[in-house]
Amino acid sequence: MRSMTGYGRGETAKDGFKFTVELNSINRKQSDISINLPKELVELEPRIRDEINAHLSRGRINVVVAFHRSNAKVEEQVELDVALAKAYQRAIQKLQKGMKLSGSLTLDTILRAPGVLKLAEAALDAESIWPHVESALRKAITGLVKMREKEGKFLANDLAQRLSLLEVGLELIRKSAPEIVARYREQLHARVKEAGLNVPLDDERLVKEVVFFADRCDISEEITRLSSHFNQCRGCLKSNEPVGRTLDFLAQEMGREINTIGSKANAAEISQQVVKMKAELEKIREQIQNIE
Repeated sequence: MRSMTGYGRGETAKDGFKFTVELNSINRKQSDISINLPKELVELEPRIRDEINAHLSRGRINVVVAFHRSNAKVEEQVELDVALAKAYQRAIQKLQKGMKLSGSLTLDTILRAPGVLKLAEAALDAESIWPHVESALRKAITGLVKMREKEGKFLANDLAQRLSLLEVGLELIRKSAPEIVARYREQLHARVKEAGLNVPLDDERLVKEVVFFADRCDISEEITRLSSHFNQCRGCLKSNEPVGRTLDFLAQEMGREINTIGSKANAAEISQQVVKMKAELEKIREQIQNIE
């Protein structure tokens, strides 16, 4: 099980260039990938997106791809426009002569003129560069996945503990459930006796009333389904596949069963457990929003 938050970085070098890829992800119900690429590599965006989608299913994922020239590469890219420098020299000397101005013309002045000294843009072939960007990307994805898995283990432990609390509450409800009908039968008989009615305890009408009450407050199906949901959740916590959506669905179903138990069971002790379980389930729902 993985969290949806993490960070990863990858780096490769080729022909005087260093390529770096940085990934960071946060919670998001769907997959949302934002890619920041240099203009020279913009055509690689679909491949980067496909590679990320192959490994990550959910989350807001920010991708930053950059490349840097080595010092040797920078020196190779420096260009000097000698013809332009000479043109600047002639123009400045002509201006001095025309305006009868004194002063020395230095090399520094010429080099500062626009276009004389410049850094030629590197020509990058995205197709040939892709294997190196891909290598850096996969390293970044590996780092991101490791961080998400590490945090996922903490989330799994926390959810397992909270599931245990829900299971304890359900077991208390299971033990209390049979007592509800017996208590109602005793209360009904006591009311009949207090009213001074000459009705035998095995009267058909009393029996039907007890049976109707028992059917109305029967929570055995809800208890069974809730136990099944707990088992499914524990299976998800051990899975290496994305389980965030499954856990979110199970949490909704558990909430529905707990609410039904609370509305059907006519007992204070069960109502107390329902309140506790709903509070714990809400914490589980919050944690599930962090799971891939």
